[in-house]
Amino acid sequence: MLKYLIPLVIFITTIQINAQDFKIISDEKNGEPLILGYCPASIIIDSLFKDTWTTEYNNYQPDFETLDSLEGKLDNVIIKIVFRSTCSDSREQLPRLFKILNELNYDVNSITLIGVNREKQGLSNEAEGLEIELVPTIIFYKDGSEIGRIVETPVESMEKDLLKIIEKQF
Repeated sequence: MLKYLIPLVIFITTIQINAQDFKIISDEKNGEPLILGYCPASIIIDSLFKDTWTTEYNNYQPDFETLDSLEGKLDNVIIKIVFRSTCSDSREQLPRLFKILNELNYDVNSITLIGVNREKQGLSNEAEGLEIELVPTIIFYKDGSEIGRIVETPVESMEKDLLKIIEKQF
């Protein structure tokens, strides 16, 4: 039994390591941890940025009236986020978005997160073709097509801008 368990553990570990195609380096300007590439939500929520993330997440008070209008409208909406972990706008807006999505019972683990540097480059070409000029850029897709995006900061609020994007589809 043990002779089968060890190879199985090695195989599962290898799969898990390769499934998360990201790297953490030091930002060349300020020395802070910089995430590059595709990363799971847990990296920005539970580890490196827990203090900043938790404070912003807990302090943000969503507009529940707007959330009521969004209820049930995010089904089949795919979210892709290009962010820079050392960017103040990313550190402010992503916890707010995640709080809104959690209130709406959206699976935040299904979000594609792409960490980039100051030149909007990840580990390889993850952000290529997405036309990223500012971060964070939050892109919403439905049925394989982009339906809208929030760039850097919302125009009104995260939930109101999200509602405007989603209402175009109904």
